[in-house]
Amino acid sequence: MDKPSTTKSKILIVDDDASVRNLIQRFLSRKYEIESLADGKTKYEIESAADGKTALVLFDKFNPALVILDWNLPDANGYELCQEMQNRTNVLVMMLTSRNDEIDKIKVMAAGADDFLTKPFSLAEVEVRVDALLRRVRYIQPSVSQRLTFNQLAINSEAREVTLNNKPLALTALEFNILYFLATHPGQAWSRTQLIQKIWGCDYVGDGRVVDVHIGQLRKKMEADSSMPEFIKTVRGYGYKFDPSENPTTTI
Repeated sequence: MDKPSTTKSKILIVDDDASVRNLIQRFLSRKYEIESLADGKTKYEIESAADGKTALVLFDKFNPALVILDWNLPDANGYELCQEMQNRTNVLVMMLTSRNDEIDKIKVMAAGADDFLTKPFSLAEVEVRVDALLRRVRYIQPSVSQRLTFNQLAINSEAREVTLNNKPLALTALEFNILYFLATHPGQAWSRTQLIQKIWGCDYVGDGRVVDVHIGQLRKKMEADSSMPEFIKTVRGYGYKFDPSENPTTTI
């Protein structure tokens, strides 16, 4: 997967509501124009799309670091579009939704979204969350490229690929980051707060349950029985640990 540019942050806004789309684009464009004038550098580029088809075309051409994505589009499902984008690059996604119940919030997080905003929202909230996302170091960068193996599980840090029983696992970028971080610290227990700080970054301002949601998604993809996990285990009253039945084999 490609790493988003660190020299100039690109933001793609996808919403079929022109008033919402234009409001966010004007606000962020003005904010970043002021910041650019202050230090003489152009740091941000912003593009927008009104539907999923146009969004994917722009996504491939524009290569954004962050996508602000509406959950309901006329021609696409926000859940599937989020996953498609994250399968192509390690992009950050902030989902916009008018739904406010618990089930829908969990669906948004399960889709791989890094954060979400419930409509209606304030521009101040948009600013805080966008800034927090763009400051985040999304990659957990190993000191050297390595391949970890645990039983029949293999993790290739350079290719960002995972196989189980010689079959590839379709993980989102965020799921890979969680698994890789835990696997490089086998047997060590981590609280939810620690995992958020290490993987999402200290600037994360979203729902803390995001850890449980993504661990649940990982278990569904990795474990024969997610209620009795072999790899990622619950530390009751604390958090999680990666604790396979045998020690890892590491190759450089």
